[in-house]
Amino acid sequence: MRSSLAPGVWFLHPFSRDSSRLHQNCSELIKPINDTHSLNDTSWCSWSPFDKDDYKELLGAVDNAFLVAYAIGMFISGIFGERLPLRYYLSAGMLLSGLFTSLFGLGYFWNIHVLWYFVLIQICNGLVQTTGWPSVVACVGNWFGKGKRGFIMGIWNSHTSVGNILGSLIAGIWVNQEWGLSFIVPGVITAIMGIITFLFLIEYPEDVDCAPPQHHDGSDKDQDNPEDPENSPYPNRETNQETVTSCSKEPCAEPVAISFLGALKIPGVIEFSFCLLFAKLVSYTFLYWLPLYIFNVAHFGAKEAGDLSTLFDVGGIIGGIMAGLISDYTNGRATTCCIMLILAAPMMFLYNYIGQNGIVSSIVMLIICGMLVNGPYALITTAVSADLGTHKSLKGNAKALSTVSAIIDGTGSIGAALGPLLAGLISPTGWNNVFYMLISADILACLLLCRLVYKEILAWKSSLSKGRGSSLVLTHPR
Repeated sequence: MRSSLAPGVWFLHPFSRDSSRLHQNCSELIKPINDTHSLNDTSWCSWSPFDKDDYKELLGAVDNAFLVAYAIGMFISGIFGERLPLRYYLSAGMLLSGLFTSLFGLGYFWNIHVLWYFVLIQICNGLVQTTGWPSVVACVGNWFGKGKRGFIMGIWNSHTSVGNILGSLIAGIWVNQEWGLSFIVPGVITAIMGIITFLFLIEYPEDVDCAPPQHHDGSDKDQDNPEDPENSPYPNRETNQETVTSCSKEPCAEPVAISFLGALKIPGVIEFSFCLLFAKLVSYTFLYWLPLYIFNVAHFGAKEAGDLSTLFDVGGIIGGIMAGLISDYTNGRATTCCIMLILAAPMMFLYNYIGQNGIVSSIVMLIICGMLVNGPYALITTAVSADLGTHKSLKGNAKALSTVSAIIDGTGSIGAALGPLLAGLISPTGWNNVFYMLISADILACLLLCRLVYKEILAWKSSLSKGRGSSLVLTHPR
């Protein structure tokens, strides 16, 4: 029997781990006898073309080749994801991702030293990896309803952080030796997971005679006219059950996939998309530059810096689960994100100033920052995307999950491309300025959710008022 869950796309970016290996200080290493570099050359062990003083700009260019291609491709990928069988689409994407990841590593064994090769491979890799996220969010959203979606998806979403950790640890095995294997091995593993996905993935519960999930709980009513079912944010359970029953008795028309503009009109999509832009800017700057920051500021070796940077992803696992659990309990996705973003700003400031004072403080601060930075990011790309992809305005049509997920994550990926680029441009002026940039982005992400937070607060007040009214009626019956 095939699995109902898409495997995690956890092949992310060994490049972030190997960036310190491509350019390093070679003064403490023994130079080979046949080496032709001058005696004063302290970068003889680096990999050309990243061995010059402009290596940060070149590394940023390679990073952004991937991220820009990913951001552009994401908007297109979601549209295809609604119209193609997800099992084939996701499997093909993982196989191609494995291929291009391996080709990047083969540049070491083929002794390639031209920048365009690495940039081209990253562009291709970014495009094919866009098949992943909209597909897996749509698959999981098809299986789980709204009730505990945040908690379940928070646990499921931990595969991204687990992938970052495993990718970093795998890359670390060869980071000081044949660094090409740091890409080839994850590429092979990704391709194998693509085959497993093809063999075992089930897209819809109905494919194995299971009942579809309840996407709406019926608890939210429009404040203007709560009695009008047409104004309800979510169809009630009875209406939904009637639809399921009628469809089981006679064939129902295949739902039509939503258009790109139609998805943009769903309330909340634009706000969460731009919030994710700034949240992902922060997260991906940490992902790409944290090993180099620890390497330069704390003066750890390349392997030790990479190992320590994985603690940020450990915090991300905890933060994603906590955000999902809290938002389920409070029914406040935007408020949960906003509070975590507010707390993240001072924590990043503290990490920059005291996080490198010792190994213990570094570990604690990295985990806390990972929780607060990646928690909102994880919640928006999973539960929020699934909620909006099954919004009441769609009238039960689930053919919007992939498109909505792609719009939200695609917009966020613009921030993911900008973050490392800005960090590369700002870091020569000092790491303090990089952290000021990250804190500013975090504050902007928080501000973009103000309207949605206000609406959630009004909904809570309305719910409390109704609860008090009901208790009064019970206490003083007519």
